Amino acid sequence: MILSVSLLLIAVVSYLLGGVNGAIIMSKLIYHDDIRKSGSNNPGFTNFKRVYGLNAAAWSVLLIDILKTAVPVFAAAVYMSFAFDLWQFGAQFAGLFCMLGHCFPVWYGFKGGKAFIAGFATIWFVDWRMTLIAMGIFFLLLFTLKYMSVASCTAALSCPIALFYLGYSNVWVEVLAIAAAALVIVRHYPNFVKLAHGTESKFSLSGKHS
Repeated sequence: MILSVSLLLIAVVSYLLGGVNGAIIMSKLIYHDDIRKSGSNNPGFTNFKRVYGLNAAAWSVLLIDILKTAVPVFAAAVYMSFAFDLWQFGAQFAGLFCMLGHCFPVWYGFKGGKAFIAGFATIWFVDWRMTLIAMGIFFLLLFTLKYMSVASCTAALSCPIALFYLGYSNVWVEVLAIAAAALVIVRHYPNFVKLAHGTESKFSLSGKHS
């Protein structure tokens, strides 16, 4: 009973906090605009950077999206570890609901981003070794192929695979990791359509990029 109530509370709080969108907040606060009406219309860091440039506002978007996930994930991991000895499960469970909140936020009519950054913030608390593997894959593909979507989805896919070989404390951790990776990949479906048609934008460190 206590575990069920705990998981319900973690799910609700993580989902609500995950729904806070840095790109939407900063586009309205700084530019008096709505990022959902510009560029690819996606309320995420990549589109924000593409539209407004890689500036202090863009870094603020990244910070907001990391913190809104890291705080509930860390809190859930600590609590679940203390109460039930389930650190990994607590982190991955809270992280998945943060990702769902980012993708389908109640605050913004259930229309959100693609959850890669939320997922990235989550995996640090699940297994740092898995995170380093995913980061290596992400940056390698990003700076060679220069497609954020390909790098993000491949890195996401690598997480449950790496976790399987590195080991997990509970089989549900692996199940949740698979679900999180699947969510990221499904949310990037429009990008793969663009890739197939040769219209996907390439990543650029300089900021704005057509």
